[in-house]
Amino acid sequence: MRTRLAVLGSTAALAAAALVPVQLAGATPAAAAAYDWVALGDSYTAGVIPAAGETFEVPRDGCERTDLSYPQVIDRDLGSLIDLTNVSCGAATIEDVTFNAQEPIGRHLPPFSEDPDYPFPPVPPQSEAVNPGTDVVTVGVGGNTLGFAEILFTCLQLGDGSGGVGTPCRDDLADNIPAGLTKVGKDYDDMLATLHERAPHAKIVNVGYPTVIPEDTSKCRYNDWEQFASITPGDLDWLRDDVLQPLNATIEKAAGEHGDAFVDLAPSSRSHSVCDAGKWVEGVFTTFPTDVAFVHPNAKGHKNAADQVSVAILNALGVN
Repeated sequence: MRTRLAVLGSTAALAAAALVPVQLAGATPAAAAAYDWVALGDSYTAGVIPAAGETFEVPRDGCERTDLSYPQVIDRDLGSLIDLTNVSCGAATIEDVTFNAQEPIGRHLPPFSEDPDYPFPPVPPQSEAVNPGTDVVTVGVGGNTLGFAEILFTCLQLGDGSGGVGTPCRDDLADNIPAGLTKVGKDYDDMLATLHERAPHAKIVNVGYPTVIPEDTSKCRYNDWEQFASITPGDLDWLRDDVLQPLNATIEKAAGEHGDAFVDLAPSSRSHSVCDAGKWVEGVFTTFPTDVAFVHPNAKGHKNAADQVSVAILNALGVN
């Protein structure tokens, strides 16, 4: 089965204005949040898929932020301690965070779905939400700069009809990965320099990608579209060892060079890959053939990320 899949998008922004109520004499004004937090990132931050909750902002901007994504979970958990501005957006590249006006795709995934609101106007570069008053920035991005979605799609195509034998995707794409990782490193360095310039006193917490593919790929059933469909076990091993792990390592290295924190989500999610019974990341479909997920974390995966990232935020701010 050959199929065309696109990177899922992510969601929404409030455009309604509210009247400021007149404060009554003697009333105590609400306490301001102690810290301003800006969440930046791609679909692994924004949520995007129904398994990561419902989109919540009106009108939609096509970025598909969901209410069970980790920034929203942390926002509820930490309450009045922080004031969250979440501008993460599905399909965002590092350059979209730094300086590009991104054109979100929402849920427009023909032939599987037609988004009635598509096309969406461009959204500003995410870094514009960061300013000198920002106390903490979290950022989870890099996979789209490497082209991970396109790599997955190519692996699906090349593995179709292989019977699960061989490494057709690795054979076709392996030579391109080092240059892609080099671009990730350069773009990430530029992004962090920009963020530090925009918010000189902010703490920056960089969030890596969770475990997607298990160490034992015999768990992954060939042609199961709720796992990795037609991607061969050999190509899954390659994707894990030579694409995803080096991607995380590249992000961690850039963070360290800027003196910033890095949250490694891979260890805590190691037994919860797409092919594990207690999965925290959905496969190509959550429910085949109607619910496209294209390998994104579900609510459990975002809850784990929230647990890890909230600790990093508090540590960065020196809050016990």
